[in-house]
Amino acid sequence: MTDKPTPLFSRPTVQMGLLAAGAALATVLVMALYSSISGHKAEARQTSFRVVDLDEKTVDPAQWGKNFPRQYDGYLKTTEKYGTKYGGAGSEAFPISKLKEDPRLPIIFDGYAFAIDYNRRRGHAYMLDDQSKTRRVTEKPQPGSCLQCHTSNTVLYREAGLKAGAPGSLDDPYLSPQGQAQVMKGFEALCKLPYAEAAKLAKHPMGCIDCHDPKSMQLRVTKPGFIRGIAVLAESAEPVPHLPSIETWRKGDRKAPYDPNTQASRQEMRSMVCGQCHVEYYCGPKTTLFYPWNNGLKVEQEEAYYDSYKFPDGHRFYDWKHTRTGAEVLKAQHPEFEMWSQGIHARSGVSCADCHMPYKREGAIKISDHQVRSPLLDISRSCQTCHRFPEAELKARVEAIQDRTKALLDRAEEAIVNLITDIEAAKKAGLDEARLQPILELQRKAQWRADWVNAENSMGFHAPQEAARILGEAIDFGRQGQIALRDLGAAKVAKK
Repeated sequence: MTDKPTPLFSRPTVQMGLLAAGAALATVLVMALYSSISGHKAEARQTSFRVVDLDEKTVDPAQWGKNFPRQYDGYLKTTEKYGTKYGGAGSEAFPISKLKEDPRLPIIFDGYAFAIDYNRRRGHAYMLDDQSKTRRVTEKPQPGSCLQCHTSNTVLYREAGLKAGAPGSLDDPYLSPQGQAQVMKGFEALCKLPYAEAAKLAKHPMGCIDCHDPKSMQLRVTKPGFIRGIAVLAESAEPVPHLPSIETWRKGDRKAPYDPNTQASRQEMRSMVCGQCHVEYYCGPKTTLFYPWNNGLKVEQEEAYYDSYKFPDGHRFYDWKHTRTGAEVLKAQHPEFEMWSQGIHARSGVSCADCHMPYKREGAIKISDHQVRSPLLDISRSCQTCHRFPEAELKARVEAIQDRTKALLDRAEEAIVNLITDIEAAKKAGLDEARLQPILELQRKAQWRADWVNAENSMGFHAPQEAARILGEAIDFGRQGQIALRDLGAAKVAKK
């Protein structure tokens, strides 16, 4: 009988061949995987391209973009038009007018430039163009101090400082004693110039050099107002647990002023570079621009400092006299840094950049998105890294906070407009000016608080409870003023 042939795959030679082929294929796959991993590691290390030499005189962001194209692409995208329910300038050619959205504002700002032009803000790329074209500048004389936060001015200030007699040259490191002397002297000189004259020196909106060292790329703060403001905040007694480097400085000998560029952590700097401009400050013609942080960052602490401040002519601080009432009132700028400081995100160590410039990956490279914008436009990267809920739910939570804040803001503005109307009627009826003075102070208090929330660009989200507290006080002061007028007999006088 003939033996049956051995099955093909049972033959030793075939099995050895298959084993060798399998081993070879596995080796190829492992090598391919290794090559891919090595390539991605090499790509991750290539965070920039050395195309041009950057130094302290390189102002144009396009030059920086040659070495950092990914970040520059994001910066260029800040030209894109967008809008959220309460933020952004909208998608049309011209930004949305706040005066048209809210007809109470022209009454509240009567006599001030914001009564003639007040728009929602567009992206960073528009900051210089929007400022130079607003009717607040073209129809009302403004000082050069307005440019501190609307142009790239590290070199501009240094050149002006050198012309004014500061020591050294532009080749000095920015943070060196000579570099800082140039900046501060130039800052004070340009603040005194008329805006139209100072603006001729401005060539670019805020750029890379304002937040980064050109050699090391380390974050830094460069705006003189912030450097001075954060130093006086450190000297105050107000607790700032969200800025631990200040608390550490306070425990030291305090021989030198607090310096964020040498003492703040990188995470703190990721908020401070934004806080250079997104803050409350005085930038009028009567004195050099300053931040009112001597008592702390809360709305009433800034108000108390303004109340105690005297202009060089000896008069107490005010932004303008209200046309209808004669009250010496205050105008808030954009106190996002202060409002954020009172909120849960600041206390939890979350920086501005974590939400408004979230990390993203391009290939193997992790970078901060330089298309600075509302987190609501990128919830997955801005919010869901911490909050594991659906995008629709997170957006609904944010808008619920903002809707409630807006409802309180409307009530506060209504109370202020009612008070203004009543004061105006009382004056026309002949009520004595001296008796009106305490009521004008109530207008000042109410108006300051409502405007502080309105000018702050989160519509309460940065610190919901704080925003509600502030607006509650605004409503209270406005209605107190009306009651005080009634108690003075203003209603009876007005009827005669």
